Amino acid sequence: MALSLRLFSPSGVVAQKSLLERAERRLAAMGFAVSSDESALARHERFAGDDETRLAAIHRTARSGASIAMVTRGGYGLTRLLDRIDWKLVARSADRGLRWVGHSDFTAFQLAALAHGGTRTWAGPMAAYDFGRMADEHGEKRVEAVDEVTAACFAEAMDGSLEAVGFRTDPGFEGLDVKGTLWGGNLAMVVSMLGTPHWPKVKGGILFIEDVNEHPYRVERMLLQLHQAGVLDAQRAVVVGQISAWQRSPLDRGYGMKSMLAAVRAATKTPVLSGLPFGHVPTKVTMPVGARVTLATQGREAFIGW
Repeated sequence: MALSLRLFSPSGVVAQKSLLERAERRLAAMGFAVSSDESALARHERFAGDDETRLAAIHRTARSGASIAMVTRGGYGLTRLLDRIDWKLVARSADRGLRWVGHSDFTAFQLAALAHGGTRTWAGPMAAYDFGRMADEHGEKRVEAVDEVTAACFAEAMDGSLEAVGFRTDPGFEGLDVKGTLWGGNLAMVVSMLGTPHWPKVKGGILFIEDVNEHPYRVERMLLQLHQAGVLDAQRAVVVGQISAWQRSPLDRGYGMKSMLAAVRAATKTPVLSGLPFGHVPTKVTMPVGARVTLATQGREAFIGW
């Protein structure tokens, strides 16, 4: 029996209907029974409907009886809703087997769900962003195939057959073997929740981060804010995913990702690994946020297993 997959829009507006339609077809071709929430294509300013519309979509999705709830895209909007979401309803939906999936702005929902009910969600692809996208190659529109790793990893995570993801990291972490709660997501969203009632107070965890359109100095500043708040030293490890689509400045004078990582590593006693294939990039793994996992390395090969 096909897993039922519900698409909904809790954040930014879906720019084109064709993105959602293409995602529906591709996910159906993978064997999912796909449906979209009635307000998935709603529009209000830059949002997928006004706050009431998006809040209702979340609660409707929680009651839908679906096996999987995937957001259409990120952007911004969930921060407006955090104080009003029925977190007990979200927790009950997860207890019944609903797997909430997404990344980017959805990080706010995931961390709040973890904070309020210990609810496990999934960091993974989004419908319009990952399964509905097109590319412009040499000035000619063409349909871009969904990344094979992204699709396969998502499908295996949803049917329960995926138990670990692997990646190649920097040298210097040979023999690392730590256990803890996996948590994190988009770094800007993580930092925005610090000090709020929706912040999950995870100690001894494995924090993963990614971001887009953020220069390494801004990433460094956010990570140092977490460090100065006592968050980084309280973790067993920090895993840096993809920091994508940033532009160098003439003022950098050699400063970049390596410099950023060196500064953060010098500040905290916690191992800071890089190379996780996750973020605003075509190739991304799917991982259980809120699950107890093991992070282990063999040489430069790193594995997160659950």
